[in-house]
Amino acid sequence: MKDYPDTNQLADGAGFYREVAPPIALRDHFRCVWIHRAATTSDGPVDVVPDGCIDLVWRDGRLLVAGPDITVARPVLAAGSIVLGARFRAGAAARWLGLPMSELVGRSVDLADIWSVRRLGEIVEPMADAVSTGQTARALLAGLRALSPSVAAPDPVAERMFAWLGEGLGTAEPIAVLRERLDISERTLLRRSREHFGYGPKMLDRILRFQRFQAMARRSPPASLAALAVEAGFADQAHLSREVQSLCGMSAGAFLRQLSR
Repeated sequence: MKDYPDTNQLADGAGFYREVAPPIALRDHFRCVWIHRAATTSDGPVDVVPDGCIDLVWRDGRLLVAGPDITVARPVLAAGSIVLGARFRAGAAARWLGLPMSELVGRSVDLADIWSVRRLGEIVEPMADAVSTGQTARALLAGLRALSPSVAAPDPVAERMFAWLGEGLGTAEPIAVLRERLDISERTLLRRSREHFGYGPKMLDRILRFQRFQAMARRSPPASLAALAVEAGFADQAHLSREVQSLCGMSAGAFLRQLSR
């Protein structure tokens, strides 16, 4: 199979990236909070690969919603710029934003287009007044804590979908097994998946299988592509190569080289 050139740059390798656990008061709603400081030697697009998640993102003085992706997103980051984020737990984003995630697939939307001026101001105004990255992060978390009591808990069905598909169900028919475990109809599963992830359960399974491959590929020393394909749940190496190219726009070999940088 043709190998594609290394013209892409994964976001978490383009500068400094770190995730930390959210404050206890927010852990029912958010998986993590994160910071990304772009490299001072680079200025341009970076690759953010699909992960099945939705994030609130503070970038260039705006609070955005980074919706679910089905292929690589390429935001442009200025050299040395700092981006802050809070990643929703599965099933939480729709409750916070008040709309199905199917409306945000492949999009980054200003939160001002979703929330009222008053609600948004409770978070954004203190962030805009902050004089350091630390103050900005504390203002974001304080604003989210103030709003959290008014937001319903994440959908437990979505949480189980994400967890079980993320672990891998070890079968050629994972969606059938998922329906059986959840005891819901195919139509209901599709509706809940679109509401909370933006797309159907088959696409979610593809993305989370790709994420398993990515996690396994970060191990040292890395296994062969054929071994990684089987361990991550792909039919074979050719299946892995097709999926990596489809989801992140580069060959599996190029993707591994990106992870090793």
